[in-house]
Amino acid sequence: MLMLAGIVVLHITTIILLLVAAIHNAWWVNDSSTLSTDLWGRWELTNSAWHYTNLKNYPEDYLQAVQATSVLACIFAILALFVFVAQLFTLPKGQRFTFTGILQLIACLCIMIAASIYTAELHTNETEGGYGQSYVLAWISFVLTFILAITYLILRKKS
Repeated sequence: MLMLAGIVVLHITTIILLLVAAIHNAWWVNDSSTLSTDLWGRWELTNSAWHYTNLKNYPEDYLQAVQATSVLACIFAILALFVFVAQLFTLPKGQRFTFTGILQLIACLCIMIAASIYTAELHTNETEGGYGQSYVLAWISFVLTFILAITYLILRKKS
């Protein structure tokens, strides 16, 4: 029972990290902390005020792919939590958690695609700045979703 509680806590933590990574404006920041970019916009600090601008200088196809896969990762992770709870109380041992593990693998794949495209295609010509906290959270979420997916598939085999 304690193991299942730990899995639920890890799953909720992963969902929170995924949501923060998708929403927070720190995927790309510059060294002087006057520029911050996320998946949805760019903020520049001028005259002690943050100003929003669109991401019009980025390749639109790649940007939309990163946005879509980030949102899908959040959706699949949340759905996997609900399916986990439902399977816990409805399915007999040996059949549990297969679908939950598959949903977690899909969420893991989605966040990996988003972070990989962001790495390979966006900010390739910028010399100032670097990847921010949200970018790191996305990769940490990738690792946690992968660990959860493997854990669900291993728990499926326990009788």
